[in-house]
Amino acid sequence: MKVYSNRKIHIGIDLTDSINYFGSANSKLIEKDFTREQRKDFTIRREILWESEFATEEKVNRKEIEYIKYYNSNNKNIGYNQWLKFKHD
Repeated sequence: MKVYSNRKIHIGIDLTDSINYFGSANSKLIEKDFTREQRKDFTIRREILWESEFATEEKVNRKEIEYIKYYNSNNKNIGYNQWLKFKHD
């Protein structure tokens, strides 16, 4: 999970195990939430919610969906995940 300085989140998977990989969140979508001045100095925090040395890619994808639903990161007011259309109660 990535947490941006505006407290919005993005849930993603990392199959690279690279400390420099921050996922594939939509840059244009995120840019809308930050002014040009704010984009000069902001923080992104990455937190690993779950990991496995042996999980299949299918299992990893299921875990991603599980976390998107759990954190509601597909709700535009909470996060930047765009798929798994958010369903309002």
